[in-house]
Amino acid sequence: MIKIHHLNHSRSTRVIWLMEELNEPYEIVQHMRDPNTFRSPQTLERVHLLGKAPVIEDGPLMLAESGAIIEYLILTYGRGKLAPAPGGSSWARYIELLHFAEGSAMFPLLVHLLGMFTGGLSDGLKEFITPDIAKILKYLDAEVARNGYLMAEGFTGADIQMSYVVEMARMGKLHEPYASLEAWMARLEQRPAYKRAIERGGPVRLPI
Repeated sequence: MIKIHHLNHSRSTRVIWLMEELNEPYEIVQHMRDPNTFRSPQTLERVHLLGKAPVIEDGPLMLAESGAIIEYLILTYGRGKLAPAPGGSSWARYIELLHFAEGSAMFPLLVHLLGMFTGGLSDGLKEFITPDIAKILKYLDAEVARNGYLMAEGFTGADIQMSYVVEMARMGKLHEPYASLEAWMARLEQRPAYKRAIERGGPVRLPI
């Protein structure tokens, strides 16, 4: 059985959601943020040296990084669901989107959010990241406007992975100009598997 090391109010909820979509059994090991700093607890460092969530255990395998986890779980347990068949341009596009979420899209949003936590960013840093954030959200807005989901094939693991990027934009109060992204998130949040994941893992958004 898959064991998910889950941090409350975090991106690891995506892995719970994925397991619900796959209808596979899993166990949640809950780790709680420090209520004052919102930092991960030391219990996660005893699981993996990075001290981050998500981490999964699948028998002897221990795996960190949400993109790698989602790719592994769909390939191993998906039975052809939630991803195009490996090889070809559609699969390459799926992999691009799956890893764009954490590879490029998350960083400027995270910097913006950290500025909210720490009393504001310097003008120079704000000028640096603001155009990148707008470019990322505009790009995603156009993609989901075209297909309803990120891929023309419909709902995939890339949608699960990218959802936290838009949650970060919501937490940073940056999402309102992007109506297609909001409609996309509303569709995702209506999925029964998403609702079950929130019931089991708790809300994604930080209480800010």
